[in-house]
Amino acid sequence: MRSIKPGRGPSFMGGIGAVGAVIFGIIWMAAAAQMGAPVPFVLFGLVFVVIAAANAIFSFRNAAGENRYSLYDITEEGEEPDPLEERFGGKEESSFRKESKARPEEKGGFCPYCGARVEADYVFCRSCGKKL
Repeated sequence: MRSIKPGRGPSFMGGIGAVGAVIFGIIWMAAAAQMGAPVPFVLFGLVFVVIAAANAIFSFRNAAGENRYSLYDITEEGEEPDPLEERFGGKEESSFRKESKARPEEKGGFCPYCGARVEADYVFCRSCGKKL
C-alpha cells in the first residue's frame, strides 16, 4: 500500500496553530464569563478548547512520531482489500473496468519516453531510440 503523508513541518505548524486556538478558547471562556454572557457562550469556548486540544495532539504526534498518519492510502487492485467493501457487500465494477476486461489483450504498449507504439519484444523504441 502506498500512502500520502503530510510533512513534518506542516504538521508542526498545525500543532502551533492548534495551541493558539486553545489559548483563544480559554480567553473566550474567561471573557464571556466575566461579562456575564449566557452559559452557551461559555460552553462554546469549552468546546472550542477541546477540539483544538485534540487537533494539537494529533498534529504534534504526526510531526514527531516515527509512524505518521497518512492523508490518503492508495492501493492497487488485488493489493489489499477494502474492509468496508467486505462489510457492506462489495461494490459494482465500474464501466471502465468492465470495458477493459472485455477488450482482448494487446501485445506491446507505448514508449514511456515519447509515447510511440512499441511491440512486446522490442528492446529499444523505434521512434526515440531509448531502451525500454
